[in-house]
Amino acid sequence: MIVRDMNKIVESDQDRVISDAQWTSVRMLLASDGMGFSFHITYLEAGSEHTFEYKNHFESVYCIKGKGSITDLGTGETHDIQPGVMYALNEHDRHILRAQEQLVMACVFNPPVTGTEVHREDGSYAAAEEAA
Repeated sequence: MIVRDMNKIVESDQDRVISDAQWTSVRMLLASDGMGFSFHITYLEAGSEHTFEYKNHFESVYCIKGKGSITDLGTGETHDIQPGVMYALNEHDRHILRAQEQLVMACVFNPPVTGTEVHREDGSYAAAEEAA
């Protein structure tokens, strides 16, 4: 059984706290945990806008707190994001995520991330074999 306290991770395990331009992700589960997925709590700063396209991963996201929107760049369709809303990038969808207020999101990645990934210029993470 794996039990982790997010507050303790933030205080003492900076290898699991990743920050980039206007977001911070606390990596609760990583590939090394052997679960077949990774689990993160991600904070996006109010007023920020992020273009992502996870070409090598599927992601599901659940909004815990805040308000924003997500735009599917393939269809142009925009959806409101607020507590209780989930979206899944089941087709590696290129998208823009906008945070009107600070967003707190629970995120699951498959395949799991290792914890060292950074977003590439195109908004994706490298495949696991490229990231190693």
